[in-house]
Amino acid sequence: MTEKRAITVARGDGIGPEIMDATLRILDHAGAMIEPEFIDIGEKVYLSGQTSGISDDAWESLRRTKVFLKSPITTPQGGGYKSLNVTIRKTLGLYANVRPNVSYAPFVQTKHPDMNMVIIRENEEDLYAGIEHQQTPEVVQCLKLITRPGTEKIVRYAFEYARKNNRKKVTCFTKDNIMKLTDGLFHKVFREIAVEYPDIETEHWIIDIGMAKIADTPQEFDVIVIPNLYGDIASDVAAQVTGSVGLAGSANIGDQVAMFEAIHGSAPDIAGKGIANPSGLIHGAIMMLVHIGQTDVAARIHNAWLKTIEDEVFTGDIAKGRFAVGTKEFADAVIARLGQLPSTFNPVEYKKWKLQQTRIDLNLLH
Repeated sequence: MTEKRAITVARGDGIGPEIMDATLRILDHAGAMIEPEFIDIGEKVYLSGQTSGISDDAWESLRRTKVFLKSPITTPQGGGYKSLNVTIRKTLGLYANVRPNVSYAPFVQTKHPDMNMVIIRENEEDLYAGIEHQQTPEVVQCLKLITRPGTEKIVRYAFEYARKNNRKKVTCFTKDNIMKLTDGLFHKVFREIAVEYPDIETEHWIIDIGMAKIADTPQEFDVIVIPNLYGDIASDVAAQVTGSVGLAGSANIGDQVAMFEAIHGSAPDIAGKGIANPSGLIHGAIMMLVHIGQTDVAARIHNAWLKTIEDEVFTGDIAKGRFAVGTKEFADAVIARLGQLPSTFNPVEYKKWKLQQTRIDLNLLH
């Protein structure tokens, strides 16, 4: 019998516990060989006096398991509280944020039924380095940090991802017409590395028109590589354009550790109502299973999820006036369809790669 893989799990805040419980039930019924270690992070830890929102014991679990399945958290209002997501990414070297954005037409309403793009966002630098200064009583400053090593790493990751997943084009977004040194360096490195991948089409867009094109003609993009702040905004816009930000999962990849999550927040306004869509975290968990080599289970869950959508089992955010089910009922529907294949969508298959951070296959083949 295959030994279970230890993973670190955080239920999070707001709707986090509800969607995590739903996701873990699906993983269990699908036969995922995992051994969760639960840690507390987020609002409760912040308010206990930990300004970073995470305890030393939690760090120990993360460094030992090297795989983190995380629900969204709530950062308390007011000053003095650091972003836990940024802290985790920087501390563990999670340099690549991978966010697939896929339309599920005709079942999920969208104006862009042919959308299937992956946004690969640099995850440690840019304005998210968090270097801020009070220059005078009336002037504050935030430093935009772009390095050649960091840029080379994320750009090469994007091209390797495209090649291994049979993607045809990689697009770079910057604002180097204004920020000629910082964004200029990112664009320059992109051009240099692109030469090494003659089999892949490349293009560059200034961020403002590029964002407009994501909103208007997203089907024209395949893989996008992008600095940190722009990538955060672009990936949320892209997810919403597919039909709901609640559908998208996210992988944060480093040389040693990887974190998987939904891209949305903790939504405290609907916490405890049992109506949240667990799909984003389910997709994050699917990416995690691929990462740890359990590709058969990943495909089993993904196909069951697609079949559930085909059968028009929807949570409220995508029902759009149609009958809606709750979080638990949606998970039950996915579990009931384990072993089934979709008929409108193409069934998903995942390749198995060696467990190297730059060699995972997170492709959505539908």
